[in-house]
Amino acid sequence: MTGGQLVIGSSYGAAGASMRVRVLDWLRFLRLEAEVLDYLGTPNVRPGTLLRQPLRVVAAERRLRSLGRRPAWERLLVSRSMGPFTRGRLEAALLQRAGWGVYDFDDALYADARGGVHHFFGEAAGWSTAVRGADLVIAGNASLAEAAARIHPEVRVIPSCVEPRDYPRKTSYAVGPVPRLIWMGSPSTEPFLQPVAPALLRVHRLTGARLTVVSAGRRPLGELDVMTDRVTWDGPRTDALLADADCGIMPLPDTPFTRGKCAYKLLQYGAAGLPAVASPVGVNAQVIEQLDGLAPADAESWAEALLGMVQEPEARRRTRGHAARRAVEDHYSFDAWQSEFLRSVHLPERPGTGPARQASAPGRAGGAAPAPDRTR
Repeated sequence: MTGGQLVIGSSYGAAGASMRVRVLDWLRFLRLEAEVLDYLGTPNVRPGTLLRQPLRVVAAERRLRSLGRRPAWERLLVSRSMGPFTRGRLEAALLQRAGWGVYDFDDALYADARGGVHHFFGEAAGWSTAVRGADLVIAGNASLAEAAARIHPEVRVIPSCVEPRDYPRKTSYAVGPVPRLIWMGSPSTEPFLQPVAPALLRVHRLTGARLTVVSAGRRPLGELDVMTDRVTWDGPRTDALLADADCGIMPLPDTPFTRGKCAYKLLQYGAAGLPAVASPVGVNAQVIEQLDGLAPADAESWAEALLGMVQEPEARRRTRGHAARRAVEDHYSFDAWQSEFLRSVHLPERPGTGPARQASAPGRAGGAAPAPDRTR
């Protein structure tokens, strides 16, 4: 493999979670230079976002249409999609023209059951077309890889990694008079809190616990408002809140779409050494076990799990936190996956990355996932 041009294509700007986590954080960690082609530079390309800036949308569409006239790129990495109206066709054409074309995704786009405009446009409409156009598909976990392997013979699993050194590490595991629960996410996933609201409220009544919600959302959370403190996501500043919390939470309903989630919240909690409680849905089940957290199987069990976590001895909580940090370092850090990432985008490996840090063999149709301890 040789060095050379790397081009990134995405619908989202740096504030988009998938673009930041799956691509831009890798560029920063590896100090890679790349040409980044995003659509509007916005966190999302929902209809409301597009309608507020029609002239910019027209300009973005023109830019996309002009890409086919540019010389073929040496390496192209497409993160999910390159625009809201492409239906995968533009992505497939550009991936096929590139010397090496890689398609990366971290959500069950194929299981998006929304109707209306989403049925005809957006990432779900073009996912399979884009996948077929790539030389290699990178999936965020084994469940996603299995779906991609049904239509593409070359699929690899690379989890959404974190840099543990970026997170202030929790040092005190004594729970104060007001236990502090924390949830990090986005406005689109805030509804996942509602099924466990009765459990959270019960813990609030019994212990006085408060819930910090780190998100760009502003809508009321209904009955949870009585115990919730909202904080707008702000990268490292809000990541630092994890070290002062007592328990990170990640509730998920069990649906085809949520089974494709990549447990990124849990990895953030673990990087800070924060004990966690999570629904054992999809890859969450594996990750929460590795992090020595608790996995209530239904909404009724959440109150007992949360009470158990904030009331257990300080030494046990410390053991959980230290185990979580080690698990993230060993299985979900950039250090652990950099060789696999560089090989996947056909870039030279870096000195000092030995075979112990490498992933298992690439997945293929009928066997899409690497070894279980290296997937999300």
